[in-house]
Amino acid sequence: MRAKLACLSVLAVSAVLALAARFISLDGNAEVKNAEPLTVEEMVSEMTIREKVGQLFIVRPEALSELGLDEDHPGGSADSLSEAMKNGLSEYPVGGVAMFGKNITSPEQITSFIDGLQSESAIPLFIAVDEEGGAVARLANNEAFDLPQYESPAAVASSGDTADALEMGRTIGTYLKEYGFNLDFAPDADVNTNPDNPVIGTRAFSSNSVIASDMSSSMAEGLRECGIIPTFKHFPGHGDTAEDSHFSTAVSYKTREEMENCEWLPFRNALDTDCIMVGHITTPNLTDDMLPASLSHEVVTGILREDFGFDGLIVTDALEMGAITEEYGGGGAAVMAFEAGCDILLIPSDLGEAFEAVLSAVESGEISVSRLDESVERILSFKERYIGLN
Repeated sequence: MRAKLACLSVLAVSAVLALAARFISLDGNAEVKNAEPLTVEEMVSEMTIREKVGQLFIVRPEALSELGLDEDHPGGSADSLSEAMKNGLSEYPVGGVAMFGKNITSPEQITSFIDGLQSESAIPLFIAVDEEGGAVARLANNEAFDLPQYESPAAVASSGDTADALEMGRTIGTYLKEYGFNLDFAPDADVNTNPDNPVIGTRAFSSNSVIASDMSSSMAEGLRECGIIPTFKHFPGHGDTAEDSHFSTAVSYKTREEMENCEWLPFRNALDTDCIMVGHITTPNLTDDMLPASLSHEVVTGILREDFGFDGLIVTDALEMGAITEEYGGGGAAVMAFEAGCDILLIPSDLGEAFEAVLSAVESGEISVSRLDESVERILSFKERYIGLN
């Protein structure tokens, strides 16, 4: 109950602040601004191509500076805003930053770091984190934080009560919002059907597709109530693979019918106000292109957009993973993922290379401006809903 009240309190404060932003103080009195805030469409129409391309990227904070040349973080991990990062944000106006364990040292530090990054960005940033509960929890598993911990999503689901997953989402959502996060790469909506899977296991709620579907949907609802964007991952399903896509291509040999009846049940519950992460998973019995799903037009546009009718955000899994870098390179993979239909290009191995590759593809006409605007409008609409733009 305390978590739910905290969520509602956070959203109420956000609403008040959004309303207050429409007023200015003159001689101690509040007066209504004459100009109405720009709509998302108006914002996009006024952005440069470079600014639009920037919105597609969520990166590690280190990507915003060459750490070897960064006086504040010489050769180390970024845990505070530096001049090099400010310059990086100016040159590469990215849409978001993803925090990892090495970027988080204390509640005061991460709040200050996030506030600093937001203050340097002309458009509010997505601030993302992997906070699934259990083994993957960048904040709760940090000894500097006194936060509720969970054994695993599977342990939460073992009660059989979706209210427990809902409360998990509310609890995690409450503290993420408090520290300045707005995007969680959770819930893990995989169905853990392969006991030899080296990367999913108890990160998934269940090996039963109905239970996994109900529990992941409930956790997402809890996050959403707290103003945190949920991310259903890893489409089209990482639970039946025998490989870890961090290091090499993962393969699922299931047919479309098998996936419809199992892996895809949880992803069908994702709302248009949610995010779906597409994994680097090759599906030889589903698609003809033999590409990882994250780079496949058949999967991203053909299945998620057209067949599912999903109109929320679609994000790649990290493009720095071995499954991508070993075969497709940094710039090429970023262009392929965007052409496949993804909105957000997550953590490329080289931000400069990936950014310039997408920019060049737009300038040459390989990627149309209308296609770019489609994703940027979707991204800004999410920011307007969850963060506020004006």
